[in-house]
Amino acid sequence: MTDMTDKQFLYAVARIRTKELSLFSKSDIDQLLSCKSEKECLRLLADKGWGTADETDSDKLLANERMKTWELMSELVKDLSVFNTFLYGNDYHNLKAAIKKVYTNSDLEDIFMPNGTVNPELFLQAVKEHDFTLIPEHMRECAEEAYQVMFYTGDSQLCEIIIDKAALNAIYKQGMQSGNELLAAYAELKTAFADINIIIRCIRTGKDKEFIKRALAECSSLDTARLAEAAVNEGFEGVLTYLGETVYDDAQVPLRTSMSAFECWCDNKIIELIKPQKYNPFTLSPLAAYILARDNEIKTVRILLSGKRNEIPDGAIRERLRDMYV
Repeated sequence: MTDMTDKQFLYAVARIRTKELSLFSKSDIDQLLSCKSEKECLRLLADKGWGTADETDSDKLLANERMKTWELMSELVKDLSVFNTFLYGNDYHNLKAAIKKVYTNSDLEDIFMPNGTVNPELFLQAVKEHDFTLIPEHMRECAEEAYQVMFYTGDSQLCEIIIDKAALNAIYKQGMQSGNELLAAYAELKTAFADINIIIRCIRTGKDKEFIKRALAECSSLDTARLAEAAVNEGFEGVLTYLGETVYDDAQVPLRTSMSAFECWCDNKIIELIKPQKYNPFTLSPLAAYILARDNEIKTVRILLSGKRNEIPDGAIRERLRDMYV
């Protein structure tokens, strides 16, 4: 999967083992939760190596932490394309942002996500010139379809659906073709979780069968045709009944609670998937697991900071906090 020698690979995993020691544990998260304000949280984070003591911009802080992860991977792996299963999502987000920016003639900045495989400016150029040969081949068809929908009908929701489904398809295909068991399992879960999220939102907004079928991405652990039929014919309860026949049976409880509870359940399932990699020294998987662990950690800190900023009770914040990798 990579051109790294055995010696280089062992070095990379050894570096990751060292970095894992600085990942937040449950006790670290509890300590942050006990802070009385966002400002106090930021000071504590600075003590733990996140930002500086006078940091006030939490968005900038979290973006910098995400950048640190990818800077580390760039040091450890010569060819970051081995992580395209993670990177493609940012590319498709940036394509969507470019289409909307050009369509609305917006001068908004900071709309693009870093750490994709394509320079975001190339997406802007491709949309402005209506020349999608400038972007990777796997993105061209959905880019053209989304462009036509946006510029000739102004249907931004359909534009999003087209690109989001294409993103899931690309992530799934890349994961399955990666030759790595963890990346394949991650791609399966990510696609299935997205489909479940989509189907619930479609039920709540009264979408018809054709819309649902257009939005769902194929994966091996869900029968999307049956999922769509259940949604259309039996609604929410029908979907839960179908999920009860799948490996996602235990999604029923969080889905009955709230979508935020379901999203938390999804993230915890990813952590459950990657935890065995703490004891695996011989594949790329520990590096992939570290990326996912860091993403989960950053997401958890974002939830915590937002809760403190908005003076949400600690109990309500705790319900949304994710499980930690260490």
